[in-house]
Amino acid sequence: MIFLVEEAPEGGFTARALGESIFTEADTMEELHQQIRDAVTCHFEDGKGPEIVRLHIVKEVILAT
Repeated sequence: MIFLVEEAPEGGFTARALGESIFTEADTMEELHQQIRDAVTCHFEDGKGPEIVRLHIVKEVILAT
């Protein structure tokens, strides 16, 4: 399972699962890790969830030209 992680405009981070309807957010990356674990556990029945969760972290950088 892959989560797309982005910095939230108002601060903190958001995470959205690709291919599943799972979304969560947190103020710090450490909190986000725990929120993702909790969300995955709640979303799937016992033993049906993924063994590995990958985070694809997107950071927007603006370059002046």
